Amino acid sequence: MRRLREAAGLTAREAARLLGVISVTMSQIESGVAGVSEARVRRMAAQYACADAELIDALVEMATERTRGWWEECRDVLPPSFLDLAELEHHARYLQVISTAHVPGILQTEEYARAVFAYTVPELSPTELEPRVAHRMHRRVGVEREDAVEYEAVVHEGVLRTRVADRRVARAQLEEMLRQSERLHVSLRVIPFDRDGFAGANTSMLYAGGPVPPLDTAKRDAPHGGPFLDSAAQLARFRTLFRKVESASLDPVRSRDFIHRLAKEL
Repeated sequence: MRRLREAAGLTAREAARLLGVISVTMSQIESGVAGVSEARVRRMAAQYACADAELIDALVEMATERTRGWWEECRDVLPPSFLDLAELEHHARYLQVISTAHVPGILQTEEYARAVFAYTVPELSPTELEPRVAHRMHRRVGVEREDAVEYEAVVHEGVLRTRVADRRVARAQLEEMLRQSERLHVSLRVIPFDRDGFAGANTSMLYAGGPVPPLDTAKRDAPHGGPFLDSAAQLARFRTLFRKVESASLDPVRSRDFIHRLAKEL
């Protein structure tokens, strides 16, 4: 809604006046803090001269489902960014992930996730750590539900070899990745250390294809989270980046064989 408002050349204050609300409410609506009804979404779209019916319908569905997702159970327990990520994945048509540091969150085992969160500085208390682990485990619903999202992940060999805990946890994690990769809608690719043509060792990202293309969103992974990016120029760069990284990876079949060999070594 913010992008539609800006495209219409309106300030937040002007849009709030047209909608009959205060500026703070408009800011909360655009940031996703405050809920918004179907009627208000359609009224805002009309004020912004948006004639894209598919986009408007998608916005309505997202707005009216906001308070019904499983992530709402975490609202007073976890930072808003955790809820935003779960909601983003829930509405996505497809997810594309590049990981050169850790196993992608959706593919992590509980023990792997716990080891990653336990490494956070400053350290998390048990009441902070356990909800984060539970949230990460629940995100699997995206690839395990009946209408599962198309999921493509490219991981570097370094991710597979790094032991965030011990040998047992490492082996279980590789086996879990093999299990998930058997799903028809999951594509898992590996970039070996000796692969030519890969200069993106510091690349980690999530690209979520929205219900309609204008709602595509990307996220650059970082130790303490990262912002959600949605400008056309930024999204184009991330799409190009994924194609470049994917071209340096093994195909899914050879990747499965590669992971299987690593698991046997453990």
